[in-house]
Amino acid sequence: MKSVGVNGYGTIGKRVADAVSCQDDMKIVGVTKRTPDFEAQMAVQNGYPLYISAPEREGLFEEAGISVKGTINDLHDMVDIMVDCTPEGIGAQNMEVYKEKGIKGIFQGGEKQEAIGHSFNSFTNFKDAWGADYVRVVSCNTTGLCRTLKPIDDLCGIKKVRAVMVRRGADPGQVKKGPINAIVPNPPTVPSHHGPDVQTVMYDLNIITMALLVPTTLMHQHNLMVELESVPSIDEVIDTLEATPRVMLFEANRGAGSTAEIMEYAREMGRPRSDLFEIAVWKESINVDEGELFYMQAIHQESDVVPENVDCIRAMLEMEEDPDKSITKTNKAMGIVG
Repeated sequence: MKSVGVNGYGTIGKRVADAVSCQDDMKIVGVTKRTPDFEAQMAVQNGYPLYISAPEREGLFEEAGISVKGTINDLHDMVDIMVDCTPEGIGAQNMEVYKEKGIKGIFQGGEKQEAIGHSFNSFTNFKDAWGADYVRVVSCNTTGLCRTLKPIDDLCGIKKVRAVMVRRGADPGQVKKGPINAIVPNPPTVPSHHGPDVQTVMYDLNIITMALLVPTTLMHQHNLMVELESVPSIDEVIDTLEATPRVMLFEANRGAGSTAEIMEYAREMGRPRSDLFEIAVWKESINVDEGELFYMQAIHQESDVVPENVDCIRAMLEMEEDPDKSITKTNKAMGIVG
């Protein structure tokens, strides 16, 4: 049973803590918070030992009546690995501390590849993380692209990918972000960073992406145009994606024609926090024309990377060498389709 710490009990951190807790080969020994807010209180109520990530703020937790076990310095001595879910840019700074303490660390997609040195996706390069000390799990968008492009590449080979990413403006709880009434090129230059990020885990893939922000908080949406080495039938593509773990096909004519309706489906599944760990592909969008595959998919940005963090723990701590076995084990424990 491996001991896992989560540094940053926020949007991703609290989900990772829950995902680790339902596995039978690892356990959460502590989570951290910097601010004594409702998430800190919920961590305690959920039974997670709470540690303060900024020791100088201990008095604030006392004033708020939130019980803590100590500071992050105490947690360092208890973990086999730290899953760092702190805000973008902070993780790279924390890595220097983990190095000093001799702790392995997993980081999230907001960190730069060059800062961490190695990136991870369960389906594309699991074995490359075997025994590694520091790894970043690629972003929610990159995870979504890899989940569907890898099986397509295995099916018929990919010459070139072009993708337009329609990104949510903010997560539901982020009240200080936007846009509110605008469509914003993100960035206005082409390509966007998403293609190079995919190439950190699908090393030889020819991919260019562009992105824009829109006024929604629910999901990201991707529009993909894929030039193929050989030409499959539409049914072969559908069968391949339906057989791919962590991918779900939705039909617009059955009431799932928008991201809002897909998230409503997740609520009806009874998922904690209404999470959709799977990548949602619109079945009607799948088309093959003159050697090119077209399809649309939606990404629940708050949760799709969570099972990847669990698989990454197994790879880095040399707990399971076979990626398929780890994916299956993670999925079964979390109730993930496939």
